[in-house]
Amino acid sequence: MIRNPPPDSHRRPKSLKARAVGYLARREYSRAELREKLMAGACATGEAAAGVEAVLDELAALGYLSDARYARSVVRQKGGGYSKRAIGATLAAKGVRGEDAAAALAGVGIDDHEALVALWHRRFGRAPTNDREKARQVRFLQSRGFALSAILRLLRDPPGPGTP
Repeated sequence: MIRNPPPDSHRRPKSLKARAVGYLARREYSRAELREKLMAGACATGEAAAGVEAVLDELAALGYLSDARYARSVVRQKGGGYSKRAIGATLAAKGVRGEDAAAALAGVGIDDHEALVALWHRRFGRAPTNDREKARQVRFLQSRGFALSAILRLLRDPPGPGTP
């Protein structure tokens, strides 16, 4: 019986730069996030951390890797359903510097109250009828980063349909 070799066994492993460009071709990454992905692969192949940093510097110089662009992308994606605080925390967790995150948040002009009301209308659309429903709405809105005081004000006097 003749066995075929595994399809990838004859291929050379991809270089760090090729792997990094492949990741960036799929979606935006922050520098810290891409470093983490490349380091995981570099440890498996024995490549040095200095090599990873050199590749990241080269990609940044070429314009392929940008924390500012990544921050703008995240802000656009999460803008209508999360508070500024939650978006800022997401960016910080991904290793984006404070000035890049602040510039991205300022560039979009998200108003937390308007975002809270719009999200509440999309998700629930009506005032809670009992304490259990109220607790469910509060938990959901808090998970999106909105302040408890703002949520309770909204639920105390819920706006009508189409009211911001």
